[in-house]
Amino acid sequence: MPISRRALTAVAVALVLPLSACGSGGGAGGTSDASGKVEGDITFQTWNLRANFKDYFEDLIAAFEEKYPDTHVKWIDQPAEGYADKISADAGGGTLPDVVNVSPDLVAPLARAGLALDLDKAAARYRKEYLPGAWAGHRVPGTTGTYAFPWYLNTGPLFYNKALFRKAGLDPEKPPRTYDELFADALEMAEKSGGRVATLANVPTIEDFGRYGVPLMNEQGTAFTFNDPKGVELLTKYKQLYDAKALDPQALTATGESAGKKFLTGAVAMNPGSALDLGNFKKNAPSLYRNIGITDQITSTGHANMYVMGVMVNSRTRHTPAAVAFAHFVTDARNQMVFAKRVAIFPSTAGSLDDPYFTREDGTDETRVRVAAAKSLKNAVNYTPVLFSEQMKTALRNEVAKALQGKESPEEALDNAVNAADRLLRQG
Repeated sequence: MPISRRALTAVAVALVLPLSACGSGGGAGGTSDASGKVEGDITFQTWNLRANFKDYFEDLIAAFEEKYPDTHVKWIDQPAEGYADKISADAGGGTLPDVVNVSPDLVAPLARAGLALDLDKAAARYRKEYLPGAWAGHRVPGTTGTYAFPWYLNTGPLFYNKALFRKAGLDPEKPPRTYDELFADALEMAEKSGGRVATLANVPTIEDFGRYGVPLMNEQGTAFTFNDPKGVELLTKYKQLYDAKALDPQALTATGESAGKKFLTGAVAMNPGSALDLGNFKKNAPSLYRNIGITDQITSTGHANMYVMGVMVNSRTRHTPAAVAFAHFVTDARNQMVFAKRVAIFPSTAGSLDDPYFTREDGTDETRVRVAAAKSLKNAVNYTPVLFSEQMKTALRNEVAKALQGKESPEEALDNAVNAADRLLRQG
């Protein structure tokens, strides 16, 4: 997948995959036993990575084939556009590669169709090598397994404007860390500024509900649950922010770009971002840059949100030992660290985030953000349910907007959002 995309997520596979579909090398001869000899020809598919990382992957494959001389890895790289449809078509046509670069939402239908190898059974010995939250990132509600090795992670710290905090009488060295603290500070800032400065520029997303501690889905994966009393409580508090102008009036239609501009001009006090944003502040808003604060994501659970990418093994491969060994090789600590130093992502392997590369600042903007993000990832989780599609996200956003405008109560809005999401879930 293109690493430049901040969310590191993809649209869900829309087609229902037939259980009879077989893998590129597999057919009914596939086996979940990964303990045999590592040998055979396998295919490895990535997501729009060849253009920028051709040398890295060619060296990676050469190193694997040197370690296992009886193997051969054919690398296939697919474009970003239509990647979900391509996986669906391959799965249905029996041409799914042996090892596949996936996100959690892409692995979900494959797992339910029996096409993703359960690593809790086939590769349990490797589990301790990864961060617990990352290993859990490719679990699917309603199933009992883990269906991809965690690969690279991403997250973003939160920027805040210390000057605006100071003007509101808030301690600029003690930014809010929980939602209760955020709501209190936001209302204070709105009051002190006469409604001219909002604290936030975005409406709550499914991740906010997760970080607030709202249960998002039942264990069976058959229904969403974010309309429970705690979810209603969160949306009610956002409505209070909106009415007090502590939430920017244009938040209902905000994009990442428009929210960033609000923060740049001092109309909003807090906004998520990246090292690229710091460079922009330094060039275009030097006063903001001098007063920039960097803090962790707001969470009432103690766990930040992570975005996780994975490497799945086709359960129908004819060469399970080789496919599992290669998927593990791609995602082991050494190779993840090499990859992380070439691009702005983070390794999912246990202990890797303690490397000085992720803990020691050198005075540059890049390290300021990298260190802050890496710290939060150690116990982060992927809050977005793997079955929560883009259509469901739109439905939630539309209902949240109605609640903030007073067209529906928070309870009615969330009931409607859950009903819409459940309906889409049943449609597959």
